[in-house]
Amino acid sequence: MTAPKTIAVVDIGKTNAKVVLVDGESFQEIAARTMPNSVVTTAPYPHFDTEKLWAFIVESLGALNRERPIDAISVTTHGATAALVGEDGDLVLPVLDYEHDGPQALADAYRAARPRFAESGTPIMPMGLNAGLQIYWQSKRFPEAFAKARHILMYAQYWTFRLTGIAASEVTSLGCHADLWEPRNGRFSSLVEGQGWTSLMPPVRKASDVLGPIRPDIAAATGLRPDVPVHCGIHDSNASLLPYVLTRKAPYAVVSTGTWVVVMAIGARSVTLDEARDTLINVNALGDPVPSSRFMGGRAFSLLGGKSGDLPAAAVAEVLERGAMLLPSLPEESGPFPGHKATWTVPRTDLSEDAAQAVIAFHLALMTATCLELIGAEGPTIVEGPFAANTAFLMMLKVAIDRPVLAGGSATGTSIGAACLAAGRAPEPVLVSIAEELPMGAAGYAARWRLLAGQG
Repeated sequence: MTAPKTIAVVDIGKTNAKVVLVDGESFQEIAARTMPNSVVTTAPYPHFDTEKLWAFIVESLGALNRERPIDAISVTTHGATAALVGEDGDLVLPVLDYEHDGPQALADAYRAARPRFAESGTPIMPMGLNAGLQIYWQSKRFPEAFAKARHILMYAQYWTFRLTGIAASEVTSLGCHADLWEPRNGRFSSLVEGQGWTSLMPPVRKASDVLGPIRPDIAAATGLRPDVPVHCGIHDSNASLLPYVLTRKAPYAVVSTGTWVVVMAIGARSVTLDEARDTLINVNALGDPVPSSRFMGGRAFSLLGGKSGDLPAAAVAEVLERGAMLLPSLPEESGPFPGHKATWTVPRTDLSEDAAQAVIAFHLALMTATCLELIGAEGPTIVEGPFAANTAFLMMLKVAIDRPVLAGGSATGTSIGAACLAAGRAPEPVLVSIAEELPMGAAGYAARWRLLAGQG
C-alpha cells in the first residue's frame, strides 16, 4: 500500500474542532479549518451539536480537498464521550456533554455497578466524566430511547462510523476513565457484561485499522475520491503520545495540553495510584496501560485570561520576591487537589499584568509537576500542545521536577499523532530542550507552593 501523501485529520477537542491537512512525508501541517465546539443547552440535557460539527467536517473536507487532494482520513477526539446509535445509523439520544452533572443523580447506584479502581484504572469522577456513568444514566433515565440503541460508540468511532458506516470499538477511548475496559487484561469490564451492553459494543479494532472507504454520498458531497480510506481513530491525548511510543525509549513522560492537561508516564517507577486525586490508567494505541493524571489546565488558563509568550524578567523577579502564588484549584472539581478553592496569596489587583501572567504560568507548571509525581514519572518530560509555547510554564516545570523538560515543535500535537495512524509510521519528534533558567529563589517558591497547596 502506498503511503498517503496528504492526510486529513478530523480533530474534535472539547473547546474547538479542527480539520487539518498533514503532509504524509514531512508530517507538517499544510492547512487547517477551525470552529468552536459549542454545547446545546436545550432538552433533554446539555449535549454536543453533532449536526453542526458534521456539517463543518463535510464542508472542511471538501474545501481542503480542493486545496490539495486528500489521500486518507484519521480522526481524534476528546474522551469521556459516547454516542448511542440506532439500527438506522442515527443517534437515539443526543451526545451528552461530560460537564453536565445530571448523571450524578444516580452516582450511588452506579457505584454498586461499576468495576473497582484496581480493575478498570478509572477513579470516581465528578459530572459525567465517567463515560460508563453517562451510559448507565441514559439507560435508566431514558429507557425507551436506550432500548433502540444498536451500538455504543466512543466519540472518535462515532465520527468514523458517520464517515464509513462501519461500527468499531477502540481501546484508547474505551480506556479513558470510562469504566468500560480492563487495561491490564485487555477486555471489556464487568460493567459492560453486568449491564447487558456486550452486544452493543462493536468489534475492537486498532486505532490504525482502516475501517473502510468514505461513504459514496460523502465522496459526492466533498469531491474526495470514493476510495479514500478512513482509519479507526484515537483519543486525543493518546494521539499526542503516539509518536513517542513509536520512536522513544522509556522512561519519559508526555504532557498533552489542551482543555485538559493530561500527564502520561512511560516506564514509570511503581507507585500506588490515588484515585481520589484524578490519577488513572489510560491505554495507549498499542493497548498498553499508561499511568496518567490530569487537571483542567487549559480551562483554568482561559478562565484566568492567560497569555502565552515571553515575560519580562522584572515580572518574574517580582513574583518570586513577593511569593505571589495561585493555589489550587481552578476548576475545583477535578485534578490532584479536588475540592480546594483557588486562592491568590497576593491579590491579582496588586500585581502588574505581566506578573499576574507569571503567577498563572507557575501555577499551571506546579500543578503539572504534582501530576508527574503522583504517577511516578521518570526521565525527561515532553510538553505538547499550547503550553509548549509558554516559556514561564516550561521554566518552572523544569525547576519543580529537577529533570529535563522538552517542548514539542507543533502547536497541535494531536493532529500530527492522529496522522501517524494513516501514515503507518511516526517521525522522530522535533523537540527543543529548555535551557532557560529562572532566577534564584524559584526552587524555594516551588517548595512553598507545594506546602501551601497540600494544606488546602
